[in-house]
Parts: sequence; structure tokens; C-alpha cells
Amino acid sequence: MTFIHKTALVDDAAQLAEDVEVGPYTVIGPNVKIGSGTKIGAHCVISGFTEIGNHNQIFQFNSIGAAPQDKKYRGEPTRLVIGHNNTIREFCTFNTGTAQDGGVTSLGNDNWIMAYVHIAHDCHVGNHTILANNATLGGHVHLGDWVIVGGLSGIHQFVKVGAHAMLGFASAVTQDVAPFVMADGNPLGLRGLNAEGLKRRGFSPERIAHIKEAYRIIFRRGLTLVSALEQLEALKSPYENEPSNYFFQDIQLLTEFIVKSSRGIAR
Repeated sequence: MTFIHKTALVDDAAQLAEDVEVGPYTVIGPNVKIGSGTKIGAHCVISGFTEIGNHNQIFQFNSIGAAPQDKKYRGEPTRLVIGHNNTIREFCTFNTGTAQDGGVTSLGNDNWIMAYVHIAHDCHVGNHTILANNATLGGHVHLGDWVIVGGLSGIHQFVKVGAHAMLGFASAVTQDVAPFVMADGNPLGLRGLNAEGLKRRGFSPERIAHIKEAYRIIFRRGLTLVSALEQLEALKSPYENEPSNYFFQDIQLLTEFIVKSSRGIAR
């Protein structure tokens, strides 16, 4: 059965699965939906049109689903959607989206969100990410799967960070960061391929070597992005008839990211 502490205030219209736990002095609004196995700590406020999936652990003192910090916001019914199996530590702030974008802020599955993290309006965070203490995401930021963001890092609005990238401590991220790379600093600088992270995720030496060659093409040969994309196409072409081949998929991920970049690629 649902365990709601006697001091918690849960609106009668909120939808909570039968085994949700709600800690002392937590406030849950009428447009909130919380899935099975999720645990909410003490002194949290969960408001707005917010949907939280299954088996999340939300520690004490969090603000989840509050209105976006955007002067254009006029009370539209925008949303926050959180997936499954996430850990959200203390003092985090996640806001709903805005009507000027898709109206949704989202957090995927299996993410590890440390204390004091801010996820602003219209951000989209993938799966298996780690956001260390005080990481701050400006509005409209996109993080791919397996991204790691170091503590005290700030990501400028509209920036995209590709899958498997790693941002070091106190990074100031004002341009898009390509998949598979490591970067840190202020101003931001590239520090190489995130090879150790790829090894930990089961990438074979051959696969890492193939990505490393793509990294050299983009970042080490002094090529324009147009020329780099041409060479990436040549690197990918032997596998065009094998779209499920990792060699094809990895280069495709890089090329699509570069083509869709709106703030320029950090190089």
C-alpha cells in the first residue's frame, strides 16, 4: 500500500501508484503522477504537470516540476517527464518546459543526479547519465546517453552534448560537445577521446580505434568541418550495407551530431 507520512500534503487529484512512499512535510500537487516503487524523501515539493516513472529515489529537499524560470512563461500547462530508476539527490531543481519549445522537460532512465543540480526548462537528458554536484543546465540543453557532467559545470542554453561525452570539473560549456570526447575548462577545451569510459561500457578495442580515427579527422588534422564530414563519409562507406554495424553507427552518430549542431562544435 502507499505510504504517505501523516505530515505530507498530497492533493486528492494526484495519481500515485499503490506502493509509492512519501516522506514528511512533502507537498505533491494535483497534476502529478508517480509510478510504482518510487520513493520521495522529506520536504520535497512536486508540482506542475509532472510525471515520474517507476523505481525512482528522490531524496529530501527537492523542487520538481516548478514553473520555468523564463519571463515569457504565462502559465501554460507545460510538463516535466521523468523516466524510471533514477536517483535524484538533495536540493535539485527541475522545471517544466515552455510553450516556445516543445513544452516538455525530460529526464530519461537510470540517471544519477547528484545534489544541487538544476535542469532548466525544455532540457532533455538521456539515459545512464551522471550529473555531479552543482551541475547547471540552461534552458533547451540536450544531453545524450551516458554523458558525464563534472561538478560546478555550467551548460549554456541550447547547447547539445553528444552521447558518451565527459565534461570535467567546473566546465563552462558554450558550444556543442561531440559524442565520445572529453572536455573541460573555462574556456572549454578538448582533452581527447573518452576511451576509458568506452572501455567500461564494453566497447571493443577495434571499435574504439575506429572512433579514434574519426576523432583525428574532426579534431586533429586542421580540416574544415565540410572536409571532415567528407572524410567521415569515406570512413563509414565500407559499412553502408550494414546499418546495424557498430562501425557504421558510431560514425553516423558523429556526422548527424555535427550536421545538426546549432551553436558550433567545440574544437
